Amino acid sequence: MFRTVHGPEHPSATGSPLTYGSRVQPADIARIALVTDPRVSPDGRTVAFVVTHVDVDDNVYRNAVWIAAADGSAPPRPFSAGEHGDGQPVWSPDGRWLAFTSRRGDDRKATLHVAPVDGPGEVRTLCARDEAIEEPAWSPDGSRIAFASRERTSRLDGPDERARPPRRIERLFTRLDGEGWTVDRPRSVFVVPVDGSAAPRVVAGGPFEHGGPAWAPDGATIAVTAARYEDWDVSPLLTDVHLVDPAGASEPRAVTRRTFAHQMPSWSPDGTRIAALAEDARVVHSHSQVVVIDVATGEERVLTAELDRQCLPMPGARSPVWDDDGLLFSCEDHGSVHVRRVPAAGGPSAPVVGGRRWVTGYDAAGGTLVFTATTATSLPDLFVLDPDGSERRLTAVGDVFHAAVPPREPERFTVPSTGGGEIDAWLVRPAEPAGERAPVLLSIHGGPMTQYGESWFDEFQMWTGAGYAVVYCNPHGSTGGTQAWARAIRAPEAEVEPGTGWGGIDADDVLTVLDAALAANPDLDPDRVGVLGGSYGGYLTSWLIGHTDRFVAACSERAVNNLESLEWASDVAGFFRFEIGVDHVRRPDVYRRMSPVTYVQDVRTPVLILHSENDLRCPINQADQLFVALRMLGRPVEYHRFDGESHGLSRNGSPRHRILRAEIILDWFARHLGGRAPARS
Repeated sequence: MFRTVHGPEHPSATGSPLTYGSRVQPADIARIALVTDPRVSPDGRTVAFVVTHVDVDDNVYRNAVWIAAADGSAPPRPFSAGEHGDGQPVWSPDGRWLAFTSRRGDDRKATLHVAPVDGPGEVRTLCARDEAIEEPAWSPDGSRIAFASRERTSRLDGPDERARPPRRIERLFTRLDGEGWTVDRPRSVFVVPVDGSAAPRVVAGGPFEHGGPAWAPDGATIAVTAARYEDWDVSPLLTDVHLVDPAGASEPRAVTRRTFAHQMPSWSPDGTRIAALAEDARVVHSHSQVVVIDVATGEERVLTAELDRQCLPMPGARSPVWDDDGLLFSCEDHGSVHVRRVPAAGGPSAPVVGGRRWVTGYDAAGGTLVFTATTATSLPDLFVLDPDGSERRLTAVGDVFHAAVPPREPERFTVPSTGGGEIDAWLVRPAEPAGERAPVLLSIHGGPMTQYGESWFDEFQMWTGAGYAVVYCNPHGSTGGTQAWARAIRAPEAEVEPGTGWGGIDADDVLTVLDAALAANPDLDPDRVGVLGGSYGGYLTSWLIGHTDRFVAACSERAVNNLESLEWASDVAGFFRFEIGVDHVRRPDVYRRMSPVTYVQDVRTPVLILHSENDLRCPINQADQLFVALRMLGRPVEYHRFDGESHGLSRNGSPRHRILRAEIILDWFARHLGGRAPARS
């Protein structure tokens, strides 16, 4: 068991200065390294993790698996070269081998490997696939590995697309942002022997989507999650936990009974129970909760309802980890992400890793708990928490960067909402304001069911480096607080949990925070305020400039501008009715009323529109609708479309596009608000 420790909130920065300026610039995206995915060896002595660097010349990300002594007796060292996108390390049950995924070979196929950690032996390639290999899991006896991967159907055979038969579509949810078409590439679970004696075998296949393979302690079965019922696409998507024969000789057997949307299962050491994260998909938003399932009866117990927090933070979510008679899990809390422990038999949860920070990953084994964490002023690093409560930092990946370009510290404050409760908010001041008083950027997060908070965000540091003060908050509709807070923007017409609708209390909240920041800080310039956001943040940006003229300029990125067309064109078309509370077929008026494009004639603010050609979550026509209307009305508008990118451009797009995007945003606001223009890469 692990005791509560809050630890240092801002690890000290050391190292030699770099040879570039003292303000974060868009080009500095190429100098940022990330530490992710910590995994502890079974004996608790060694930690495997992933380090990601940016290669601008080749326009790719370089991932390498590293290992470190948990007691700090030896410095971390690379386990793989990192030239091929190595990641997802998983320890063998005896701790002698690591499995990891990669993309090796001239054809750049996805590959699965095992390699000895210490001692003789070489890297062994178990399989190579055209589709990504995900979630590798060792069998308890170490002889097999299960993994998830897309399984291509015969329709995709042959290189000539013009000779293929058409896609036969009978269901909703046939595509996925960042993945493309999935209807003829279902996500299946495979098992492959570690000795390389056979090719991977499908044990849970299409047409259903499967994930989360987890071996039972006796190795006789594998738990997976899937929605394997007839009307899954037109019903609330309730994914069950199924038991799968590792030999693939029988059909998966459901353990749960369409009670929740389950994911990330993990077995109890005695094999009688399965823990998972589960949410009620019938009403969105519903917090994901930690549940425990009795394997024999299917009976479920929700363990974290009293906490009333989101237990599926992104990033940072993983399957619950069994810890003696309890379970470790992560959850959001007012801008932070913590690790907590809850008794498996039920009872109050308790903090294990707290403080003003965001835990992005964690693992526990052999009496050692490790985690990766970031703060608003520090990139993620790896920490270890021992049973006695001592905490140590094992890596210092960001120290040299932070020493060269010192980050600006946010000031946290709260503001009463007109809808009740307190809005969590932050202000970051520039070191050198662009003018006698600093111009202001109001930043709105995506989701809406996400949160801003105590984590490194390179964009905020870039904007303050250009002379802006940055204001951001978690309005109603955000996570990080209660479930009721997140549900507050469901449509007023919803039969269950009605709210104000999008563009209601959420819009009021962000303006309330902006007003409070301006009133309390005379060094901010109320006559030079811009607004920007992506996805739902882009929606609220487009909405606000159609309802107020107080902003000098705006940037609406990968935005929802027409909720009605989104509900028939998105990769999750048909899903938004569970979020809005009514469907667009019977109540198109509700969707039109909440769509920013409905109010486009009232837009007078100059608008920068950014969108990606391959965005399937908010398809490119969302940007087209706003641009065409504004251009026809003769309003000031500038539109940039990024080739080859999906909805996540700002987070995981190509390095060159990420840098160019940041330069475009800074250049736009420099022209309109008087901030400093970016140094071009």
